[in-house]
Amino acid sequence: MIVEIKVPQLPESVSEATLLQWKKKAGAAVARDENLIDIETDKVVLEITAPQAGVLVSIVKKDGDTVTSNEVIATIDTEAATGAAAPSPAAPTPAQETKRVEAAASAAGVDPASVGFGTAVMPAAKKLAADNQVDLSKVEGSGRGGRVLKEDVQNAIAGGSKPAAAPAPAAAPVAVAQGDRPEQRVPMSRLRQRVAERLLQSQQTNAILTTFNEVNMKPVMDLRNKYKDRFEKEHGVKLGFMGFFVKAVVAALKKYPIVNASVDGNDVVYHGYFDIGVAVGSPRGLVVPVIRNADQLSLADIEKTIADFGKRAQEGKLGIEELTGGTYTISNGGTFGSMMSTPIINPPQSAILGMHATKERAVVENGEIVVRPMMYLAQSYDHRIIDGREAVLSLVAVKEAIEDPARLLLDL
Repeated sequence: MIVEIKVPQLPESVSEATLLQWKKKAGAAVARDENLIDIETDKVVLEITAPQAGVLVSIVKKDGDTVTSNEVIATIDTEAATGAAAPSPAAPTPAQETKRVEAAASAAGVDPASVGFGTAVMPAAKKLAADNQVDLSKVEGSGRGGRVLKEDVQNAIAGGSKPAAAPAPAAAPVAVAQGDRPEQRVPMSRLRQRVAERLLQSQQTNAILTTFNEVNMKPVMDLRNKYKDRFEKEHGVKLGFMGFFVKAVVAALKKYPIVNASVDGNDVVYHGYFDIGVAVGSPRGLVVPVIRNADQLSLADIEKTIADFGKRAQEGKLGIEELTGGTYTISNGGTFGSMMSTPIINPPQSAILGMHATKERAVVENGEIVVRPMMYLAQSYDHRIIDGREAVLSLVAVKEAIEDPARLLLDL
């Protein structure tokens, strides 16, 4: 039976995607759920897996092609894997799956050994095993049908003497040859194109102004140092600073709802919820996953969500729905050493908070010069709907909440 491989249904906000690189050639045997190709949208990279085991008989769309929802990009012949034999059970044993994969490989003129050991070896697992000289015949697969996953190889490495190899970034830096004034032209990724488009849109359609303030981080740092060990033991996640800022931002937005609003034509849309985007770096560039209903989450829940976002951003596993929407954004350039910046609003939002590096500086308190860990804050806002008063006062509210974190606990 011929099975079509289609582009998954993309959200309304994502009209098209780009095929990256096929991991199999036409005629190659494939295992069920094996990743065949990654597709890049303007938000995330998605995997397209084989719906059934068989032989990849045709590739309709080649590397780099632009595709849309439900478009056919390849076909699989499932009969090539089973021949004239009766259909296998829905949950085949490892031995049965092995025979099907090897039969498909032989029918396609492919060396069965190249498909992998056992039922099947996922590409990431095969690469990691090759990099660390791991004998795959001795690795027990934990995937469906006994498939060997990357995690299985990592466990095998951890049990031996070799450390696990770090995964290569999805977008490695381009090395440019030196001397003789060389140039190299590299196409923008779809994500970079979308970022450029949205930033230009923001500059052209918003009346952007930025207001600044500084915050004394000592109260939060003291609180964190006092409870960080107990916090991590109790909740299983490290106590960072971003959670405090998310809480402080939500408190400020409740006091000044216009900062949480957005423009839609000639209307102002006030949002009765607080979906806070947190900008994080990834190998593909800057992404902004959204913490939904942040006002309903505890500090521990916020920290867990942020930690999960950061981990999956590095692995390229954030979903499109997690990168869509948001009523306000926080960007922390301080992690890279930034002292001051004017962040650009993320449309259709109307404001964004920029955090910066914390540095010890001399400040005056009660008529005396003291040294305090200070951070500059910058809030860019759309002056079409947010007046300077609300912009300044909302940033002051963030500052006051951070400098007196008990206010966050008492909802003051």
